[in-house]
Amino acid sequence: MPLLEAKGLGVRYDKAVILADVTVTVNEGEIVGVVGPNGAGKSTVLRAVSGLVAFERTLLRGTRGEIALEGEIRFAGERIDGLEPHEIRRRGLALCPGRQRPFRDLTVLENLMAGAYLSRSAAATRERLERCFALFPRLAERANQLAGTLSGGEQQMLAMARALMYDAKLLALDEPSIGLAPKVREEVFASIERIHAAGVPLLVVEQEVGQIFRIAHRNYVLSQGRVWAEGTGTQLMADESLRACYLGML
Repeated sequence: MPLLEAKGLGVRYDKAVILADVTVTVNEGEIVGVVGPNGAGKSTVLRAVSGLVAFERTLLRGTRGEIALEGEIRFAGERIDGLEPHEIRRRGLALCPGRQRPFRDLTVLENLMAGAYLSRSAAATRERLERCFALFPRLAERANQLAGTLSGGEQQMLAMARALMYDAKLLALDEPSIGLAPKVREEVFASIERIHAAGVPLLVVEQEVGQIFRIAHRNYVLSQGRVWAEGTGTQLMADESLRACYLGML
């Protein structure tokens, strides 16, 4: 049984179809990549499975705009597509949104503690803090430094660590390398591999196709709101037409 299974996922904003009949699964122990051109609907997949699309639909109900959400989403065997985002987070699906930035005027430590806001156990929080510092030694060195003074790569690491501060059974990352220099991207992907090695499966939306294909067990290629292909990085790169049309590579 998959840890996360989104079946027949459809999202529509008024008449604009963002996703149409998308099915994505993540099994225990996997890193799964979601790639494709800009506007393909990749980030909407993460927003849907984390409850943000449903929350936005409820928030805007009765206003001029209309948001339609279709399909079935299961996490750890339970339906979650009707739950509030905080309830989904409490079950262990942790989202690190795109361009996520920490609270600039708080220290690294204070940012991490903010990520544990759902925790009711001081002992569990201390254990997770130690785990985050082990995964991200640079954050441990800068625990008392204001987050706004960190480099872009360090801020992204802090965002990921903050998402891990409360019982993360699956970490969903939205374009973790966006806007970073190539060397810093490598450090971020090395951090992703450490998170996976620590036992956390990941669902990663990413534009850096070469890097995500290198570390992911499986990948989905999205275009125009639909899944056009699924497979390992090697399988997808072997398809010349797929490379030219959807992966931006010749």
